[in-house]
Amino acid sequence: MSGHHPDPPEIENESDLVLNGDEFAYEIGKRHRIGALWRVVFQVSIIVGIVALSALLINVINSNIGYAAFEYGISPDSLALNGVPLEELSRDQLADIFKTNVSKGLYRRYESEMPYNERTQEEMLKLVYERVVKMEVVKTWTFFESILKKDEIENLRAEKYPDSFLEFTSWLDASFIQNPQSSNPLRAGVRTAILGSLWVIAITILFAFPVGVGAAIYLEEYAGDSWINRVIQTNINNLAGVPSIIYGMLGLAIFVRALEPITSGAIFGYVDDLTTANGRTILSAGLTLGLLVLPLIIINAQEAIKAVPNSLRQASYGLGATKWETVWSHVLPSALPGILTGTILSISRALGETAPLVVIGASTFITFDPDGPFSKFTTLPIQIWQWTARPQAEFRNIAAAAIITLLIILLTLNAAAVLLRNRYRQQL
Repeated sequence: MSGHHPDPPEIENESDLVLNGDEFAYEIGKRHRIGALWRVVFQVSIIVGIVALSALLINVINSNIGYAAFEYGISPDSLALNGVPLEELSRDQLADIFKTNVSKGLYRRYESEMPYNERTQEEMLKLVYERVVKMEVVKTWTFFESILKKDEIENLRAEKYPDSFLEFTSWLDASFIQNPQSSNPLRAGVRTAILGSLWVIAITILFAFPVGVGAAIYLEEYAGDSWINRVIQTNINNLAGVPSIIYGMLGLAIFVRALEPITSGAIFGYVDDLTTANGRTILSAGLTLGLLVLPLIIINAQEAIKAVPNSLRQASYGLGATKWETVWSHVLPSALPGILTGTILSISRALGETAPLVVIGASTFITFDPDGPFSKFTTLPIQIWQWTARPQAEFRNIAAAAIITLLIILLTLNAAAVLLRNRYRQQL
């Protein structure tokens, strides 16, 4: 039954509907001025965004590159044998130098970890530089300071650090990516943090994506307009705005404590002593971040499903397809590009989260790589936060290098997701 629409009001004088020339020109000019004003507002918004992002990148790059003054505990030249530099010495010769210049306890410790005759020449050289030469950073300068105040920097180095040497360096290099965390900024790296972030994000996607898309399909295609479904929808919308620290507390209560036998791996035999079982693992972190992004994925998937024309569903029903066949073969493929767009934004947020992981118990200092979902872990945001909290200036330099690494990983994951989304869009 169609609704009753009230009759339009009667027009007493039809000439009132017609504007004269001056009034018409005024109204057109007014609309153009309003449109031009909003265009300027939008352009200013774009410029502000570009300036803010540029300032962020410039600040990070400024801290990552610049002059640094290095000082040796023992000069490598003094360790040369018969004029042969350290780099050209054999493994056995380097082992003898190492034995001569370190304590007996330290020598036996490294011997027990791996016999010296099983190490390569490169490994022994690295060990000599770390434990004998002991190169340290005594002062760092930013990129702009290094460019604009080169002479002042050299004079300051010669005056305050006469035994040091100056070198223009970038803290982001191959060794920074390959090395684990260390208390020495020259040896510190982000390998463990990168692997931890990738493990956590993988579990987050495996949990949140199918659950979120499934919930969106039910709410849009199957759920009726009942009070309980309206309550569920309202709660999902509200959960999307809950601070991330709340999800960390939820993850601590549920995954770390209540489900500790599962998240620690004890129930699967990954823990030998049940009294040492601990739920502060990659699995707990991934599930917690999955809960964090789940409302966002559901809402974006719902909007993508709503955008599918209803005529596509009716055509499928007309050919005899069932409800599920219509959803699986027609609605979901059409909505998939939009679903992937929302998922990209959600995963980007999860990759940069710190607060929930701090509550769950992510390690701030860890030197071994995670080897599964039940491992202890750290992530790049946690690593960056820990380094920026250190008082030494050089740790802020490597924190800037870690930020660039995080941005590269984020852009790589986003690019892969965009390519996947475009592929599905071309198939429609």
